[in-house]
Order: sequence, then structure tokens, then C-alpha cells
Amino acid sequence: MVKYIKYSAFLGVVLFAVNCSTVHKTTTNSSSKSIQKPKVLGDDDDVYLPVAKSDRKTFFKDTDKEEHWVDSVYNQMSLKEKIGQLFMVAAYSNKDSAHIASIDKLIKEEQIGGLIFFQGGPNRQVRLTNRFQSLSKLPLFIGIDAEWGLNMRLDSTYKYPWNSTLGAVKDLKLIEEVGKQMALETKRIGCHFNFVPVLDINTNPKNPIIGHRSFGEEKHNVTDHAIALMKGVQSNGVFCTGKHFPGHGDTSTDSHYALPQLLFDKERLEKVELYPYKRMFDEGLVSVMVAHLNIPSLEHREGWPTSVSHSVVTNLLQEELGFDGLIFTDALNMKGASKFMAPGELDLEAFLAGNDILLFPENVPLASEKISTAYANGLITEDRLAHSVKKILHYKYKVGLHQYRPVDEKNISDAMFTTFKDALHYQVYENAITLVKNNDEILPIKDLRQKIAYVKIGDDVNSSFVSTLKKYTEITEVNESNLDSLDVCLKNYDLVILGYHKSDRAWKKHDLSDNELALIAKIAKNHKVILDGFVKPYALSAIPSFEDIEAVLVSYQNSDIAQIVSAEILFGAVEPKGKLPVTINEEFHEGHGFNFEKLNRLGFTAPENVGMSPKTLSRIDQIAQKAIDGGMTPGIQVLVARRGKVIYQKSFGYQTYEKQSKIQNTDLYDVASVTKMIGTLPVVMQDFDQGNVNLDSKLGEMLPVFKGTDKQDITFKELLSHYARLQAWIPFYKKTVDASNCPKPEYYSWGQKSGFTTQVAENLYLRDDYKDSIFSQIVNSKLLDKKEYKYSDFTFIILKEYLEKKLGKPLDELVNQRFYQSMGMNNTSFHPLKFREASTVVPTEIDSYFRNVWIRGYVHDMAAAMMGGVGGHAGIFSNSMDVAKMMQLFLQKGNYGGIQYFKPETFTTFNTCYYCGEGNRRGLGFDKPQLGKEGPTCGCVSMSSFGHTGFTGTMAWADPETEIVYVFLSNRTFPDSNLPNKLSKENIREDIQKVIQEAILDR
Repeated sequence: MVKYIKYSAFLGVVLFAVNCSTVHKTTTNSSSKSIQKPKVLGDDDDVYLPVAKSDRKTFFKDTDKEEHWVDSVYNQMSLKEKIGQLFMVAAYSNKDSAHIASIDKLIKEEQIGGLIFFQGGPNRQVRLTNRFQSLSKLPLFIGIDAEWGLNMRLDSTYKYPWNSTLGAVKDLKLIEEVGKQMALETKRIGCHFNFVPVLDINTNPKNPIIGHRSFGEEKHNVTDHAIALMKGVQSNGVFCTGKHFPGHGDTSTDSHYALPQLLFDKERLEKVELYPYKRMFDEGLVSVMVAHLNIPSLEHREGWPTSVSHSVVTNLLQEELGFDGLIFTDALNMKGASKFMAPGELDLEAFLAGNDILLFPENVPLASEKISTAYANGLITEDRLAHSVKKILHYKYKVGLHQYRPVDEKNISDAMFTTFKDALHYQVYENAITLVKNNDEILPIKDLRQKIAYVKIGDDVNSSFVSTLKKYTEITEVNESNLDSLDVCLKNYDLVILGYHKSDRAWKKHDLSDNELALIAKIAKNHKVILDGFVKPYALSAIPSFEDIEAVLVSYQNSDIAQIVSAEILFGAVEPKGKLPVTINEEFHEGHGFNFEKLNRLGFTAPENVGMSPKTLSRIDQIAQKAIDGGMTPGIQVLVARRGKVIYQKSFGYQTYEKQSKIQNTDLYDVASVTKMIGTLPVVMQDFDQGNVNLDSKLGEMLPVFKGTDKQDITFKELLSHYARLQAWIPFYKKTVDASNCPKPEYYSWGQKSGFTTQVAENLYLRDDYKDSIFSQIVNSKLLDKKEYKYSDFTFIILKEYLEKKLGKPLDELVNQRFYQSMGMNNTSFHPLKFREASTVVPTEIDSYFRNVWIRGYVHDMAAAMMGGVGGHAGIFSNSMDVAKMMQLFLQKGNYGGIQYFKPETFTTFNTCYYCGEGNRRGLGFDKPQLGKEGPTCGCVSMSSFGHTGFTGTMAWADPETEIVYVFLSNRTFPDSNLPNKLSKENIREDIQKVIQEAILDR
């Protein structure tokens, strides 16, 4: 079918197609446009020519049974009952009994045809719906005006993004899915109509009432999105109502308070305002709402509203445009109409104009009497009355009211908040947020070594944005009300992120104050700035110049998910895909928006978006709580990621059993032997990658101290596979304490002094030369008689010594400089108290056998403590998010954040089990799944998976086949590590891993 008729001034021709008496549509593509210059709206010449009525799509087909039912019901109705069907009365589920009684009365005495619900809640509304329906002889139409879902009107319901946000999304399947979800919950509470979509093309930035309710200012974009939303809604059994006919987008007056006047000629209306209606009618739109506007080019009577204009409602809408669906007035209590004419008379005039349903009438008995009188006097014919009433009955049949059943009043909240809605919400914002400026490709932020400050503008919450930013790197919130002082504070930073946060409540203004404008101007002039606006796009128009701002991101709304996704975009975990639905200024015009190639950093989303079941994952909560309640550990952090997205991150319990400090996701744990994998091993892999060692390198060659010993021929491969006959460990500390387990003064000093600078606990220092003694004991230790798998701490103590001598720097500096800084692992360190408050570091043990103090922020492992807190085998403190970053780097074979830290084949080499045939499951530094029944995993992960566990009750595991990262951190050693390890005995870590595997939906 030919879709458009296109007038080309350049070619001097008219393209059209005619088939006998029917004018069809042309396929000329009129929607393609350059984003290099602003689009002048309404100046193009394409005019949509509707198809024949018989070719229009329909979601609700006519049937013979329907026709019979309609005729049968109509023929039995009294005149009063017929007239009653014309009224849809306002109802509220948050008002008192007097309001309810008034509706009861209208149903019983006036036989009204429907209700439009406004404020209240879903459960209360359902109860009232059932009550009102039980009183009505003919089941009522139930409608709701819920443009961004029921939350526009009802509490305890899900809030979808505004239309202006959806207008930035180019994937129309997402818009259709939003419509579908809206329909499911609308239908669940017994509503038959949702008064969506808004078809107004918001060409007036100063429009006081449409604005963010519109999909944008460009007619094709608005129409495409409206059709997609309608498909989602109507394909799921709920009627849509396109509004506000013939077009409320280019007004500067709010019709709730006065009558807006549009001085456009008919040609302009044809090209712009009417365009979406023509296409929507062909796509099967059920109903239209007529606005209260004054348009002289359509109605010659001065000051006459379109809603009561026969020229508009009948001549234009029904006859010229051929619309034969239901026609609603806009609310008749609005001043744009009610100032024009008194109640009753207004209703009569609206019906005479051609409307079918009179919405929000102010006086139904009077209006019914006026219409009845007009009927008796022949002003309204039987055919005119039947035209509307039968149409209403037809749609009541189509929505199933001929077989009415009460709405189920149970479990309504389950339908309001499904996990899929969050998953969809993430997808919408990933596709909506728009990058409109990006000087020198400053975004995504690549260098995480730079100092970054965050400054908040606006009066709304920002916690999700800031907390997500801090998951990527260290971000300093700078709060200073004095502009000059703020400017001075920011001089120490390389980059400033300005977050402009205004209320996500739809009717709140997003205007920038003079002080905020001055703040933006001054900071941008003196600093490198990224501006992120969680506001309606028009709000940014107040900024006189963006010249000094390096990057501008439009995030549209200040919801939690918008904040999370926007932070992801800043750091490249998500690429910006949105295009502006409206023009901000000459530079940032409609259709404008930049993309960039995303970096492979961890992002965040809902489980469904990566093929995981949130319901199954929720069982992790039960297992974790079982561990807490069973006294297996005071607290726990759990993180699950898949396909580069964190989908589960929770904390449970407290830092200690006294339950004074709840565990936070940002708290640090002593990860114990996980240090081997996330601390020492990456540097070893890099050294291997650079050719300094190979699988056959001998220990005597790597460290000359081993030459001439029984360990000199141990190979690199054997060493890292725990296949070198090394002892498991030596309790080095025991020689340094007396019979009462108190530190001997010849080895320790309470307080730092010359020769005693190796800190092992708060105020306790070891003799500096004892570190050499530890290593000497390892060198001289006896090898095991049999060559078999034997886990040993010596492996990584030896590797630390090798790396430090080879590379000339301490291990903590090496791993920090080579990995942590550039990966944004700012919460990972061997010495956490140097950069974190002690209150944010989880205690590990109350030591009664060595240091005799609380161990908090100092490594629990005794040997690592005696090495000054930096052991190749232990000493790292971290949280689940940072550990997950390193695991994701491994999963991505050495690449993270766009940086290749070592070759992919190096990872493959280290993730290989070389001695599986001899019963040794280990890779090179990585632990691997058990070969038999006993081992570190649930026994349900792939053999290519890898990870490590730690003595303090920690585990980090990743699986290349399922692309899952799993991190479990706890302090099961508190208060006494010598107590039975119930966490291990009860298989808590393994059971959680099993749940994760069971949650995979797309194997």
C-alpha cells in the first residue's frame, strides 16, 4: 500500500497513486533526516492519505453475535437508560463515603454508562469497581487516564517513563512492550480504557500542560511511538484513546484553566497536528478524545471550543477523516469548556457536536434532562442517539461486558510490581538517555586514575547516581554553597560531574534558578565539566551557552534506574542510544544524539535482561539469612553478574553479632586466600605475558635463593598448580609468643620504634628483620615425600618475593599501579585503614592467641601480618563489587575497560588444569571445580570455570560458559576462627552457587 503523498518543491513533481476511486498511500520516505541541522517543524510537504476504511486494521473484530446482542440490548432500553450510557463520571477511591454514595445514586437513578477513576489506590479501586458494577443494570465502562501507567493516578503502582522519555527511544519494540505492561495492569484492576496515547506534537516549548506528556516535537517520531504504544495496549485487550484532538501541542495556555486559541490555517493542521490521527486510525485506534481548543480555521463561531464544535467533531473527525470509533470529550469540568457554557447545556452541545461519551460531566441529572428535552423536541433524532449508544454497546461487547465478571480482589499488588517491569525500565533508559555533546570524546570516562568530583544541582535525590558512580572509581562529593569557595575546592580535581536533579513528579517545574545558572557557568569556565541533566530536556534551554561544557547528557527523569543507567553511560558500561525528541537550542535539536563504543566494564541491570530468573535468585536471600540466623557468620555480601551486568548485589546481617552496624555493599572484608587470585596472580600473569617466565621456568632460575636446594627444579607450572611437594604452611607466629600467647618483647614493640616498624595490629610492631626469617624457613622447609596435590600458602609467598625482586617494587604498589587504579578498584587494598574509616572495614576476629586484640583492618592471616600486611597469599581487603571487576577481567581474558592487561591466550594458559589426570584439579593459580564429590563448588558449574575460596569465609568464582561471576564475602571467623566452620559444613557458598545455576533461563 502506498503510504504517503509527497510534494517535492525541488523536483517540481507530485508523487501519488490512484486506484479507480480509492486514493492509496505512497512509499516515499519522508521521515529520514539529517541531524546536522535543526529541523524546522511543520515546513515539510508530506501529507498522509488514509487508506479505505475497509483496509484499516482492527484489534477488535465485529461479529454477528455482537450485532445481535447490541440490537437486543438497545431495543430493551428506556430513553433515560440510553441517555445514561453517554456519561462517564469521575470517581475516586481515596474519597469518603459521601462521594461513594453520590456515585451509587448516579448509577441507580441516571443509569450512567461509565466511570473514569482518578486518585486512589489499586486495591481500593477494585473494591469500588466491583461495588459500582454490582449496582449497574448494564455493566459500566471503566476508564483511567494513566499516561505513564497507573502511577499517574494511583498509589502503590509502577511508574513508567514519561512520553518525552519514550520519545528518545528508537527501538519501537520497547515502546510496544511498555504499552503491553501498562495494559496488563490496567486490565487487572478492571479498567477497559486507558486514555493514551498522547498524539499532541509539542512544537511549543512553553506549552504549560503537554510538554513531557508528548513523545516530542516531530510528527513522524510522535506517530511512530504512539502507534507502538497503542499496539501494546490494544493487543492486550484494553482500549486506547488518542488525544487531544485535533492537537494541543502548540499552545501556550492550559485548557484546564482557560480556552487556548490556535491561529493555524487548515493546511498547517493537515501537515502537522492531524498527521498522527490519520495514521493511528489506519492502525486501529479505538477512540479519540476531543480537546477544548479554539481554532478559527475549523470553527467560524468566535470563542467556540472544538469539543462542542460540529465542524470539528462531526465534519472533520468523522466525515473528512472517516473515524468511526468512540469519541470522548475532554473533561467537561475543565475551564476551557465550563467557562464557555453552563453544565447541562455544555453536555447537550457536546453531544450535538457529535461526541459519543461525555467525560467528567458536572451535573448528570441536569445534562440528562437537557438531552431528553432535546430528543423530545426533535433536536436529537433517534438515529443520532442510536449512533452513539449502539457504538458504546458494541465496544462494551468487544471488551467482554456482555459476560461481565467481577474483578478478582486478591493479589492485586503482584500484578502491579512484576520484576519484568524493572527489566524493561532498564532497557528503556539504556535506549533513551541521550549524549548531546562530547568534546574530544571525553565520554566514556576512560582514565580512572584522574581525580573526579561530583557537584549536585537541583533539589531532588541523587543517591542512586552517586552510589553507582562510586562503583566505577573514587568520586568525591563536593558540597559547598558559596560559589567562590566551591570553585576553589574544585581546583584539585581533573574532572567535575554536575548532576542536575529535579523531582520525578510530573507536574514539578524543572527550571534552573539564577544561582544554579551562575554555578554552572563559573564551574564550566574554570574546570573540565560533564553536565548530566535528570530533567525535562526543555529545562536545559535556560543555559545560555554550553561552550565551556565538555559533555552534556540528557537523562530525562530522576528515577533510580535513570540514575544508574546514566552513571553506566558515563563510564562506558552502556552506550548512549537516545535521540532528542525535542529541540533544546540550535545546537541540540530534535533528532540529535551521539553514540560511542562502550567499554567492557561491569554494568547493572535486571536479571531478565541477561537470561536469569529473579524469582530463583531471590532464594539466595533465604540461604544467606539461614547463615546469619544460624550463627555461621555475622554478615555477608553476595554479588552475581552475568554477561557483564551485575544483577544481584545484596548485603546481609551485621559486622558483628552485637548487631550495631549493618553490612553495607561498600564495606570491606578481609578476602583471605582470594588475595592469591585477585592480588598476586594478575601481576604474575602479566609477567608471564611479557615472557619473563614460562611454564618450564625453574624456581632456582626465578629466585637464586633456591639454587642448590631441593626446590630449585620446581617448575613454574608445578608451583602454581600446587603440585610442587611444598608444605601447606608453617605457624611462623608461634615462636614469637610466650606460653600465655602474648607477643614476646624481643620480637614485638607496643608502639613503633627503630627496628620495629612492621605493623601487625593496632599499635603492635614486629621486628623488621623477621620477614627474612619467614622466607628463610620456607626455603629450608622439608618437601613432602609424595608428589600429589597439596594446597600451600608457600606458592604465593614465593611468587611475591619473585615479583618484588624482579620488578623492583613492593607487591601492593605493583598490583595497585598495574591493575587497581586503572580498573577503578579503589576499594581494594592491602592496607585499608590508610584510605577508609575503620567503621567501614568488617572485623575479622577477636585474636586471643597471637595479637590479643580485635583484628579490624589488619590482615587476619598471621604470616601475612608478619610480612607487614602484604602477603602474596593473603592481605587484600575488598568488597564484592571490586572483586567482581577482577573476575570480569579474567572472564574477558585480560581485558577490562578497554585495556588489554595481558593476552587472551595467557588467561587460557592459566585456566588450564595440567594435572587433572593425576587427580589435581588446580589450574595455574586458579582453583577449579572438583574432579570427584568433594571440592570448592556446587558441582554444577562447568569445568572451564575458575575461582578461589578464602579462610575468612570468602569465595569468588566465574564461569566462561555461562558468563557468570559470583562473589561471596563474609567474616565467618568472627569472633573466633578456631570454632567449627559451620559456614563450610552447611555448604552455604555452594548452595548459593547452585541457586545461581538454577536461575539461568537460557541454557
